[in-house]
Amino acid sequence: MKIGLVGASGYAGGELLRLLATHPHFEVSAITAHSNAGEQVTSVHPQLQSYAGKKFSAFTPSDFTACDLIFLALPHGESAKVIAQLPTSAKIVDLGADYRLESADAWAHYYGGEHAGAWTYGLADIEPFKSQISRSSKVANPGCYATSVALGVAPASAFADVSDVVVVAASGTSGAGRSAKINLIASEVAGSLTSYKFGGVHQHTPEIEQALTKISGVYTKISFTPILAPMPRGILSTITAKLTQKISTEEVHALYSEFFSHSQFVTVLPLGVMPKTAALTGSNYVQIQVAVDEHTSRLVVSVAMDNLGKGAAAQAIQNANLMCGLDEAAGLRFDGLGL
Repeated sequence: MKIGLVGASGYAGGELLRLLATHPHFEVSAITAHSNAGEQVTSVHPQLQSYAGKKFSAFTPSDFTACDLIFLALPHGESAKVIAQLPTSAKIVDLGADYRLESADAWAHYYGGEHAGAWTYGLADIEPFKSQISRSSKVANPGCYATSVALGVAPASAFADVSDVVVVAASGTSGAGRSAKINLIASEVAGSLTSYKFGGVHQHTPEIEQALTKISGVYTKISFTPILAPMPRGILSTITAKLTQKISTEEVHALYSEFFSHSQFVTVLPLGVMPKTAALTGSNYVQIQVAVDEHTSRLVVSVAMDNLGKGAAAQAIQNANLMCGLDEAAGLRFDGLGL
């Protein structure tokens, strides 16, 4: 299948190119990056030697005419500007935020500007989303924080109050994109942790609430505090919710293990083993651990994943596989780096 990629010079775009280079069914035929048009792909992504000699082009709709599948890896607000110029026959996965939210009011509050509408939400490891993805030609890839929290809370509605969830999550600096920012230079980040978008204003808040409400059938609100961690990539989310019944850690662990028993990518670790971001770097895998805090009668869930892998490019390919009727793990069967 011929593949096109719009916005290939960013971190998510580079990760898409890396994963697509070895995909057994996809062949990249159009690579655009407006601000880097004319540059060698390897000058921006020197690790991608399989693209040696190839250059980024400026976005030209005719370049995508023959594409069966197109990935959009653009900043929020930009995908909606190019959709009308792409072939209507092509399947599209948008890694940006433009088509994630169903509420125009939520979009206006957290992003601003005109609401583009909503596509099928691409949370590929959970029903009812998975079956909907398989029937869709347009899919909105979830945000990285939203993926980690939704997976961490999804099994809990039977024994915890998921209408009121507290999340503290740390992310690597690549989650902020590739454009230069003074607060992301090494001298500012190294050896330091800091919260940001503090006090419930992070743009993934309505997306997480929307996903959890659909999964549980209970209107969900979250208190979300993101933290910038001194590492390039990875997410570690700690999630808590009040228990609605007496239940042990062992019982919760068994319920989580059963819930994800059919997932190819979500692993509930053995009790006593904690999720680790480095174990997942470069992969589509997710690690989860659970506990019951008997002192406060709260569920505690730890979720680790790669914000550029499962949180962006790898999950986008998983979605594309489902959309194209392929094994959802095609091109994604590899372990994390571990360091």
